[in-house]
Amino acid sequence: MTPQKFARNLAADALINHGHRLAQIEPLRRWVVNRYEKQILSGVERARTDPQAIPGIAEDQAAMELALLSTIEQALVDNRLSKATLRAGIKVLVQAQMFGQGDQSAAERFKQQYGWRAPTVLLISPYKGCNLRCSGCYADSGKASEKLDWETVDRVITQAKTLWNTRLFAISGGEPFAYRSEGRGILDLVEKHNDRFFMVYTNGTLIHDKVAQRIAQAGNLFAAISVEGWRERTDERRGQGVFDRVLAAMESLRTYGAPFGISLTATRHNAEEIVSDEFIEFFQDQGALFGWIFQYMPIGRSFTLDLMPTPQQRVWMWRRSWEIVRSHRFFLADFWNSGTACDGCLSAGGHGKGGYFYIDWNGAVSPCVFMPFSPVNVKEVFAHDGTLNDVWNAPFFHAVRRWQLDYRENHGNGLMPCPIRDHHAELHRILIEHEPDPIDAHAAAALLDPDYAQGLVEYGETLQQLTQPIWNNHYLRHNGNGQEQRDQEASGETVDSPGQPGGKTAGKPGVDGS
Repeated sequence: MTPQKFARNLAADALINHGHRLAQIEPLRRWVVNRYEKQILSGVERARTDPQAIPGIAEDQAAMELALLSTIEQALVDNRLSKATLRAGIKVLVQAQMFGQGDQSAAERFKQQYGWRAPTVLLISPYKGCNLRCSGCYADSGKASEKLDWETVDRVITQAKTLWNTRLFAISGGEPFAYRSEGRGILDLVEKHNDRFFMVYTNGTLIHDKVAQRIAQAGNLFAAISVEGWRERTDERRGQGVFDRVLAAMESLRTYGAPFGISLTATRHNAEEIVSDEFIEFFQDQGALFGWIFQYMPIGRSFTLDLMPTPQQRVWMWRRSWEIVRSHRFFLADFWNSGTACDGCLSAGGHGKGGYFYIDWNGAVSPCVFMPFSPVNVKEVFAHDGTLNDVWNAPFFHAVRRWQLDYRENHGNGLMPCPIRDHHAELHRILIEHEPDPIDAHAAAALLDPDYAQGLVEYGETLQQLTQPIWNNHYLRHNGNGQEQRDQEASGETVDSPGQPGGKTAGKPGVDGS
């Protein structure tokens, strides 16, 4: 070992073992935070003078990074997190970024072989079963027995680490904490792979003191707990008493210092409720460190276009979510309206700046959880001594990535990143060409339903009319002072850009398209 490598390893070990103590030293913590803030803001300034950059995108990305940085600092100030959580976070970040430890060469080998960046996130639903039966569930979960065996789940994660250097695994369902295989569950998986982070999307009702304590001791699991709004709205969709059980789960997690956030499904009926200041502030007070918004997608049990937020609501949510990110400094990501923060759609492995795949309880691999069509099954690939690289290489996934890349390079409207929802005719063309298998009967029915297809096409056309002026004026055009010009909405109303001081907050839109 060279002296330089020995010194790097020694410094890495010191940060991993003592970083949680150093983080409590306020002058040191503020120096680190200020340093990162300056780096983030300098990137925005460079974008404003770079003719190849889109300044509005740089500003969105900076706002999200600043919100994440602020969230982390506040958690440190309030001493919310267990020592194991702090140590795990420092360990992964130090090894991945500061000292080049870990298997960084895996991602480099992948890039050299395939010419694309390796997937950075993998979403797995190992179990379809759930202790709840929510209306409109995308997974049609309930009293089901389908599940991936432990060996397959473990093999998927191991290969993603060694072949792609994937550092974040998202676990969904069904209910992840109900999963058992060979006497082991999700927490056993998290503890085994303690050099990676896990985001677990859960209904929260199976989290009690013992589970929370184990999560806190592992340190590398972040629970994203589903709520549909306030008590009435959550219980209406998820069952009587679920809202109070969620609050009890949050209390347990908070007591032991286990990190958690909220997962919100936006529908036509709750869109305004879940992005109100009162709602967000309430869950921040409960200890939530982040929020994810999934706008209702018409797939799964009893799919219907009538639950989707209207295009007008979606534009309003774009403004509100970015106001929250900027004014509250709260990490709130809307998988459609925050597309500018992650360079567009990341499904099918991503088009160049990272991305993800989805693997369900039967082993079917699809571009994302909301695009229920699969060209390959991971269990069959493994049975023939294949690897996840063979999964990535499926022609259908290539076609989706190529569409993403072409759309981005042609300066497509970044507020319309989703193939299935915003550009359904294009997705339908790809599906007809490559004929991936629908993952369930609901997906097959949707594929053959002309009213479903026409409804999504019309949705995209309306959204295009509403968002193209925003994309042109807010994202692509700046005045001489580098400040955003006011958005010219399709209605003709003029409103300031999201989160800017003095900006006019758009009024709540009607659900009838008004």
